[in-house]
Amino acid sequence: MPLNIPILLTWLRVAMIPLIVGVFYLPDSWISLFDKGVASTVIFIAAAVTDWFDGYLARRWNETSAFGAFLDPVADKLMVAGALLLLVQLGRADSILAFIIIGREIAISALREWMAQIGASKSVAVSSIGKIKTTAQMMAIPMLLYYGELFGAIDTGFWGQILLVIAAVLTVWSMFYYLRKAWPLILATERAQSSGIK
Repeated sequence: MPLNIPILLTWLRVAMIPLIVGVFYLPDSWISLFDKGVASTVIFIAAAVTDWFDGYLARRWNETSAFGAFLDPVADKLMVAGALLLLVQLGRADSILAFIIIGREIAISALREWMAQIGASKSVAVSSIGKIKTTAQMMAIPMLLYYGELFGAIDTGFWGQILLVIAAVLTVWSMFYYLRKAWPLILATERAQSSGIK
């Protein structure tokens, strides 16, 4: 396993995931629910910053690696899934929306792994729809973790839920986009395998 600053930052992001969730399990006598939300929001945003920073440094210092390429999206998906499950438990996010987003991540990850095995990973490269979806959900989650008025004017609970709905819609849209791109290859592979069996 290569060990450099970008990978260490990715491991740091992985280590932050239980902190995002665990802060809500602290006794109420230690810290109020609102302050738990603030602390969790800060940790989530810090983790999101490391996501951008480790990729930037890996490209700038030419320290990209196969392990880093594997670990980075895993860390992202664990962070999002953990935060969404927490928000569902807190009653701040709809379980159906969380299921759509997490289920899509599992499905597309499996699709990308299969496409890589047949040497067609570029067919399911990240699209602009996927990037907008990611932006919407990465804005929605810290808003819902904070869940209060920001600067005395922005209702983060309301806007976080709106952004989460947008993220869920874009999640379904992007999933069908990837499946449409991959479908001809799936059919071709199935036909080739059927011919081989016969």
